[in-house]
Amino acid sequence: MAQKKKNTKSSKEKRSEPAQEAKGKTSPNKTLRVIPLGGMREIGKNMTVFEYGDDIIAIDCGMAFPDNRMPGIDVIIPDTTYLMENRHKFRGVLITHGHEDHIGALPWLVREFDVPIYATPMTMKLIEIKLENFRPKITSNKLQVVHAGDTLRIGEFDIEFVHVNHSIADAVSIALTTPVGTVFYTGDFKIDYTPTTVGPIDLGKIAEIGNRGVLALISESTNAEKDGHSLSERDVGKAFTDIFMQAKGRIIVATFSSNVFRLQQVISMAEQYNRKVIILGRSMQNVFDAANSLDYLTYDRSTVVDSRSIDSIPPEELVILATGSQGEPMSALTRLAFSEHQSTEIIPGDTVIFSSSMIPGNEEAIYRVINELFMKGAYVIYESLSEVHASGHACRDELRQIITLTRPRFFIPAHGEYRMLYLHAELANDMGIPADNIAMLANGDILEFTKNSMNFAGYTEGAGILIDGSGMGDVDEYVLRDRLRLAEDGVVSVMIAIDQVANRLYGDPVILTRGFIYESETNRIVELCRETIVDMADEFWKKKKPLAHSMTPDYVRDRIQKALYDYSRRRPVIMVSLMPI
Repeated sequence: MAQKKKNTKSSKEKRSEPAQEAKGKTSPNKTLRVIPLGGMREIGKNMTVFEYGDDIIAIDCGMAFPDNRMPGIDVIIPDTTYLMENRHKFRGVLITHGHEDHIGALPWLVREFDVPIYATPMTMKLIEIKLENFRPKITSNKLQVVHAGDTLRIGEFDIEFVHVNHSIADAVSIALTTPVGTVFYTGDFKIDYTPTTVGPIDLGKIAEIGNRGVLALISESTNAEKDGHSLSERDVGKAFTDIFMQAKGRIIVATFSSNVFRLQQVISMAEQYNRKVIILGRSMQNVFDAANSLDYLTYDRSTVVDSRSIDSIPPEELVILATGSQGEPMSALTRLAFSEHQSTEIIPGDTVIFSSSMIPGNEEAIYRVINELFMKGAYVIYESLSEVHASGHACRDELRQIITLTRPRFFIPAHGEYRMLYLHAELANDMGIPADNIAMLANGDILEFTKNSMNFAGYTEGAGILIDGSGMGDVDEYVLRDRLRLAEDGVVSVMIAIDQVANRLYGDPVILTRGFIYESETNRIVELCRETIVDMADEFWKKKKPLAHSMTPDYVRDRIQKALYDYSRRRPVIMVSLMPI
């Protein structure tokens, strides 16, 4: 399989000369360029740029959330350096669906580029809410609603939006046709033959596109490790029926706030069993309001009631829809579990349903909440105990089916960590796509297509931009390194006064430690630092060297760092202040 090494450089580092030559230039034969700026070898910040001649469009513009190695970072967004360098070609953004990893970075993009954004109705409602809530507020008069089945022409691109099933309403795949050929971009999808409130995926249209000829298939890989077929949303309804029949007290359902189909199932089930519904959590309320405004939800208007009436409804007549399926610290369910919610708390007899999968990395937080719920007397049901969640992502049988229908010449696995991309590429190879026709891309790679060939043409910035508070791109690996050291090893502050006339230390150095070592060891650490500083001063004094010039902050820091590491095997951040007197 053709592949490039992963880009590990900082977004601020300059590329080598060959890569610089690749930037901003289109070859004379007008090749099609595919440039992922996010979503490759990772989960999140999905964004892919397509360039033909003098036209550039992008599909999706999502964010990713930081991991434990990024303290203080709020979100990560795609690096749009390539788009800035080719601003005159940039024609617009196409959005596949309304999840944060596909629309979350739009406020930053809209602030920088005045281009149209095309999205389906539900997706556009969520984009409008995101821009409205961003601070400072972002406005755009170029938000254009499209529907599954619509076609567009933007420059040299003919665009078709194809209905697919996913865990959010109005998800689409996108077919891009250029003079070089057609690229089919699946976006996030599953093949659900029995969805609850929408039609099945439009396999007929996908087959038609395949019959016309597909140059390249870019397909999501999230569930490439899972054999078989994803669970149908209707199967989740059967599990809910059993739970609602047996529950005696309140039923609390935590799910992804964007899953309108799950909201509809819970509301319909509540009506069937004569229960009222209360929504807790701002993001879920936003999605509910957006879906409601589009008439995507069907229910009796008396069913959903205000959270202020929660104490007046008997437990056996109440369902609570809550955010917090991933154990988020400030979510409604977490605050309920730890008795921190202003409206109510968990009471013995509650049935709590985690109607979601555990996103890798969130397990510890989720089980912490589950444990607390059990301790409060609730009965907790989660995915490993019951089929209360259906993934919105295609498993291996569904991935095979899309490859079969599109019959692409070239294949690019996307939307997944490296192992997912690898297994998806292997699956495509097993289905007959030659290994040389499969590209394992990293963010920032530039891939060029002609009608008969696929070649790497360099790379651009693809490491992502770290958002720290309201700052954009102000944090690099050195800042993160110091933050990690502060979090893990603490800080030691050293203040030294030097008598320049006597060329000796003026009094004892002042040593302060925070978060470095046990309190019982603090006195020894302070004494060790002082001894090290005195030894340094004596060495320079004996050599008749002026202390004020010889004991530089860097020299003092290095000596103290070595002494502390020899003693504790830890490397705290050392802050040195020198004051000549």
